[in-house]
Amino acid sequence: MKIFRIDTPAEKEKLLERLECDKSGVAIMSKKMQTLLFVIEDMPSGAANILKQDALALGADLAVPAGVVSCKKSRYDAILMGTPRQLARLAKKEMAQPFGLKEIGRSLKDFLKEKRFETKIMGVVNANDDSFYPGSRYKEDAAVERIVRMVEEGAAIVDVGGVSSRPGSEPVDAEEELARITPIVKTIYRENLTSKARFSIDSYTPEVVSFALEHGFSIVNDITGMANISLGEMAVKYGASYVIMHMKGTPETMQKNPRYDNVVIEVDRFFKERLERAEEIGLGSDKVILDVGIGFGKRLQDNLVLLKHMRHFTHFGCEMLIGASRKSLIDAIDPAPVEARLPGTLAIHLEALDRGASIVRCHDVAEHRQAIAVFEAIESSEIP
Repeated sequence: MKIFRIDTPAEKEKLLERLECDKSGVAIMSKKMQTLLFVIEDMPSGAANILKQDALALGADLAVPAGVVSCKKSRYDAILMGTPRQLARLAKKEMAQPFGLKEIGRSLKDFLKEKRFETKIMGVVNANDDSFYPGSRYKEDAAVERIVRMVEEGAAIVDVGGVSSRPGSEPVDAEEELARITPIVKTIYRENLTSKARFSIDSYTPEVVSFALEHGFSIVNDITGMANISLGEMAVKYGASYVIMHMKGTPETMQKNPRYDNVVIEVDRFFKERLERAEEIGLGSDKVILDVGIGFGKRLQDNLVLLKHMRHFTHFGCEMLIGASRKSLIDAIDPAPVEARLPGTLAIHLEALDRGASIVRCHDVAEHRQAIAVFEAIESSEIP
């Protein structure tokens, strides 16, 4: 007899089926093979006591501070823990409870609906002279050659932009931005490159976005997170997808002492508000891609926390994009010039994929394709 430990498998059902377990047993036991943790902040003491007892009755638990039972304070933070099956039953039970527990029940239901999306690489092409990474800057014919090569290397999406959004960058007028991207967009359209990959326009300028969508682009990548609702309306008109990114401030001001009480909660609140705005204009969650905005109005610690807890945002049911390619947080951890940050980039992006992201925005497509292929081969491997 031998025993060995295995990592929690992504394909739990397959593992149980290989043991020839009963079909009904597979459905039940697969939900017992994972423990989930949730922090609940600022909960009324009455709610904490009810939730604690309800959780225990179902085999789950709620970690609470001393003094909750006697209600020494009016509000408490707590940590809820349980398997998906236990928490699904708890969510249903809390729908009938007072003290705001109905909202906790709704939230738990959303978290338990996690979707899986195919992994996709988004290559970056910048049609300007001031993007933070010189290796991403291309003009006209050179840009198109780079796009063709990216698609050959494995990019499912190519993101084209004409204005830098690096910290401290200054905006340009619509006429200049349009002049930069027009030759590239027209060549993409003329050469029918949109039949080989999807194209994203990295802009929040209405004239530029409209021009790109008219020429076959099918994704709007908006660093302002649809601050201008007319851009969302354009996406609806053309049936395009929309990247809603979180940014505190503007590229000019975003790194001037950004502060958060809880960066995960604040970004979550932002996404909720913008998704409601998207729904109002007919842009469904299946058309929205969320981007937490690594490096956009965040300190190093904020970036790391968002990366560590990225799976939190999957409760919205949208695809998630990660874009940390060669960014300065890598330099802050292990000093290196932008040209030497590929290893750090790959580490961040693979961790993000493991924590719920599915679209990787990067400068180095071939290297990412190989790294992701190895990562996915490990994840899908089975014990013989």
